Amino acid sequence: MPAYKFEALDGAGKSTTGLLEADNVKAARAQLRAQSLVPLDVQQVVTAGTQTAGSLSIKRKVFTSTNLAVWTRQLAGLVGSGLPLERALTLLSEEAEDPRQRELVAHLRSEVNSGSPFARALSSAPREFDDVYRAVVAAGEQSGALGRVLERMADDLEERQALRGKLMGATLYPAIVSVIAVVIVIFLVTYVVPQVASVFVNSKRALPFLTSAMLGLSAFLRSYGWLLALALVGAGGLLKLSLRNEAFRIQFDAGLLNTPLFGRLARGYNAARFAGTLAMLAGAGVPILKALQAAAETLSNRAMRADALDALVQVREGAPLASALAGKKRFPGLLAMFARLGEQTGKLPEMLDRAAGQLGQEVQRRSMQMATILEPLLMVVMGGVVMVIVLAVLLPIIQLNTWVK
Repeated sequence: MPAYKFEALDGAGKSTTGLLEADNVKAARAQLRAQSLVPLDVQQVVTAGTQTAGSLSIKRKVFTSTNLAVWTRQLAGLVGSGLPLERALTLLSEEAEDPRQRELVAHLRSEVNSGSPFARALSSAPREFDDVYRAVVAAGEQSGALGRVLERMADDLEERQALRGKLMGATLYPAIVSVIAVVIVIFLVTYVVPQVASVFVNSKRALPFLTSAMLGLSAFLRSYGWLLALALVGAGGLLKLSLRNEAFRIQFDAGLLNTPLFGRLARGYNAARFAGTLAMLAGAGVPILKALQAAAETLSNRAMRADALDALVQVREGAPLASALAGKKRFPGLLAMFARLGEQTGKLPEMLDRAAGQLGQEVQRRSMQMATILEPLLMVVMGGVVMVIVLAVLLPIIQLNTWVK
């Protein structure tokens, strides 16, 4: 049954808003009049778009990663306590503070009330609930353990968010320091150095080489700096367009995996996400081929995604999962080892979950090490550049003192 949001006047003339379910707009207005309310505006619930054929057109995401994890945890708690899904969605709709979130949950509730499975209702908002989320929910509905499956999904979302947050925290400080350092150096070279060194330009004496070189660099940046910036922006735009080509993107991501620092982080992060998703789907009862397909789609590195899809082909042809992954050198050997143990013991989801945990811890450890190394290294480089600039300014002064003597 469709949901409608309304604005109406009560007996005291005060405006009130809310949500109700009815077969059509006319029936919704009749319900309001039966409650002694005067309907002012009644509209069918949609989420930032229009509803067509049971689907939603969403212009802007309702849930952030953190909000989705919290919402999933709340839904898991309500369903796990024995509350019917429709009633749980009703409570979440009523408690939602964001109007767009309230409308989305009301739409999901109306889809469930009309007889659609919850996974199919989620497919009406594909930007909010990806293929993995819907596959896990579908498996939970089929097994009759929706609450437990949603709880595991909430755990996975929180773990993924925590890992991403730690990676961002480890790289954010060096990035900020690098940007500030570049701005300071450009200011010194283009403004401070010419102002100080201009005093000695009119001298008949030759300036030190370092000062002359710095003045030449300053003149180049002041004259052609805009052209250099334009070239960098153009190169960035060209790279972004090139990355839309699948073959180039695979080669680019494969090269990224071979870089000394970021390559290991990218490989570990993607492998941890792949193993965690595969463990969750397999544990929920999703067939291994479908689970592999969904887990491969979560990989942001296209080279590793291509390897995962190739492993899927091998598994479809009858090869064990461990053997298929062992032949893919871009995946850590730890993943294939745990997959083999899982296949031998019949506990594949548990072993894959352990592999995901260990790979995630390794990524966190490496990111902390990288941050620890980069911070003093950036300080040393910044100090060295500033020292060169200061020397370029001081050398003419020292030379002038020598001439005076």
